[in-house]
Amino acid sequence: MSSPVTRNNHSIDKNTRGVISDRYKMVTKAMNTEFYDSSSDTMHSLYVGSYGRGTAIDTSDLDIMVILPEDEYERYDRYGNNGQSRLLQSVKEALKVPYPRSDIRADGQVVKINFSDGMRFEILPAFEQALYGRTTYIYPDSNMEGNWLPTNPKVEQVAMREKDADSNHLLVDTCRHMRYVHNTFFSSYTLHGIVIDTFVYKALGTWQWSSPGTQGKPAEPYEYEKVLLDYWERTSAVCPVPLQAPGSNDQVEIESSNECLGKVLHKMADE
Repeated sequence: MSSPVTRNNHSIDKNTRGVISDRYKMVTKAMNTEFYDSSSDTMHSLYVGSYGRGTAIDTSDLDIMVILPEDEYERYDRYGNNGQSRLLQSVKEALKVPYPRSDIRADGQVVKINFSDGMRFEILPAFEQALYGRTTYIYPDSNMEGNWLPTNPKVEQVAMREKDADSNHLLVDTCRHMRYVHNTFFSSYTLHGIVIDTFVYKALGTWQWSSPGTQGKPAEPYEYEKVLLDYWERTSAVCPVPLQAPGSNDQVEIESSNECLGKVLHKMADE
């Protein structure tokens, strides 16, 4: 049996958030020391990924985007052979200063820190760019001989916050619950957090938590979960429809996550 989405479920406790904040500041300071000759533990970085979107649970990886100086982009872009990989190695070496005994490794597009208590950070170095009058970012991809890829996490975060407010926080509660079901029952299957968040953002429609005193018929148990499952069966069960991230409209790759997405939704809708 599964359980329906419940209000304010699976939030990260205060003590864990304190540890996350302390480590975020250490990472930020190490990056500023290396690339800006500054000891600031707050500048040039922001939470991204599920933590930045507010949908993380206590088993989620913690993603940090560190914005580097423009001349560093020019430096690594000039390398003839995968300057992106060299940049990730530079970030890795800088992070060894505050965390010399932690497991730190470069992995494709990020540098990962695996802490002894099980917490995992992923550091994404990025460069700010102006495109059509708005700020966007590019980050290194060391696969296939190296490339630069676009991202715009700030507008995604704004879009998620606005729709979460419109749904009286049902959006975030659903995203967190889906992560819990994935980790509890289907952890051997791939299901990326951005797929969960984008899917729920699209499938939610006008559903929302009802406030005390709100008129109208309350939903039956599992009625909402079945609506989510029905949306997946109509759009993605046979031939997955490409997803576009909230706000940025960046394409979200769904195929590697789609099988598990279906399993999670079936589990949630199973009375």
